Order: sequence, then structure tokens, then C-alpha cells
Amino acid sequence: MMLRTAFWIVAALSVAGTAGAQTAEVAPPFVTTPPEVVERMLALAETRGDDVVMDLGSGDGRIVIAAAKQYGARGIGVELDPKLVAAARENAQAAGVAQQTRFLNGDVLKADLSGASVVTAYLLPWLMDALQPKFLAELAPGTRIVSHAFAMSGWEPDATREFPLSGEHAGRTATLYFWVVPAEVRGEWYAAQPEGEWRLEIRQNFQQIEVEGAVGDVPLRTSGAVLRGTHIGWQGEGEGEGGTGRFEGRVLTFQIVGTLTANGASRSIVFARRP
Repeated sequence: MMLRTAFWIVAALSVAGTAGAQTAEVAPPFVTTPPEVVERMLALAETRGDDVVMDLGSGDGRIVIAAAKQYGARGIGVELDPKLVAAARENAQAAGVAQQTRFLNGDVLKADLSGASVVTAYLLPWLMDALQPKFLAELAPGTRIVSHAFAMSGWEPDATREFPLSGEHAGRTATLYFWVVPAEVRGEWYAAQPEGEWRLEIRQNFQQIEVEGAVGDVPLRTSGAVLRGTHIGWQGEGEGEGGTGRFEGRVLTFQIVGTLTANGASRSIVFARRP
């Protein structure tokens, strides 16, 4: 499990206060996901053979099975209904992917999510909101989340896809929501450079960030700041030459390591988090 600061704790507590355990009385009904939606969810998540795909509310196991069969990924399904868990295991056996898949009978709100690199869900809005603090606390930055039909309160999707369904579902439209779990970068950062110390202040709301600061005594303004998982970047617009250029880097636990490129030349910069 990745370390988290008070930012994530506050985000978790804001939702956790309304979330109770998933029970048979409040569990969402089982509604099958159309095969074309399954395919689109896994494609939107950019599923790969080295992924661990966890489907929350896995029903008959079709998403987990498709991830294993089509992409060679390992899959884990979490489902409250023991009859559906049994059916999913039988379906995985019939599909020849029983060795790549596991189906757990349990509450999605109590499941350990930390091993997943892709999370899929087709759950009611209250469950998506209740899961939000678990996503932030337990999933590593860069983990991809895809939800069919329902978004999460306050967390803007990185992408949304709508498409018409065919066959027996013709006339209906499916909506998918996609997020990449962001690294935690809120706070102050600094780096020693020949032109003077860089001082950054990063403000963060999930994957949305604003970066400002100074290079030596010269104010630094930025535009185009992006955060996607552990990747971070911005365009520097310093009044002097020091901060001008495009910075692209990677967030580590206590450092941001990257490259500033300007006028065809590049140099490495390592930022440390200000205590």
C-alpha cells in the first residue's frame, strides 16, 4: 500500500462517513454487463498481459474472464452473492482460464484492492462514492479505474466514453468513466540549480493541479500542468531563462524526478518535498 498524506485522509473521511458495509439488504441488483461493454471497458483501461484486473461486483465473472482470455491478464472478482461466485468459477473453468482467475465471496467495501492495476465496476452511485476513499488509500498511483454507467462525486473522470449498444440492447447508450489514480503531490517542493533554488507550490484536487513558485528571486508561472498517475508535467513561463521550458517528470514518494527542455537543450532536475 502506498503512503498517503493528510490530503488523502481528508478525502477519505469526507466520503467514509456516509458509507456502510455492503449487505444483502442494500446490495445492488445483479444486472449483466453486455459483452460489447465488457470489451470497451477493458480496452479503455488499456489492459495488458501483466495487469491484475479486479472486478467489483463481478457477478457471473464475465469481465474477469474476458481480461484473462483476451489479454492474458490475471483477474480477481469480488461478489457478495455466493451463487454468482460459484457460477463465475464454473464459467472460468469452461473458458479455460481458471488458473488465471480468482473469485471471492465478499463485500466490495471490505475487499483488499492493493494488488490491482486495473479496477472495473458496474455499481450504484452510493457504492462508487463509498469506494472512493478505498481507491485513494489502497490503489497505487497509475492504477486505472473504469466504471460502467456511474461516476464518482467530486472526482472528475480522466475520460468519458458514450456509445450506442447493439443486438438485444439496441436503442440504449452505454457510458463509461475512466480515472487514473493520481500520485499525491500537494505541497512545497524545492531543487538546487545553478540559477538558484527552485521553489514550487503545488495545489491539487485529485488529478487536477496548479503549479507556481520561483526560480531564485524570479517568479515562476506555469501553464498546461498535468498529473496522470505518477507522471507530472508543466510549461514554465519564468521572467528569466531559468524556469522557461517544458518540464516532464515522475513522482516518487519524496521526490519529483524529471527533465526541463528549452531551446533544444535538456537538463535533469530533482525536486525534494519540503518538510
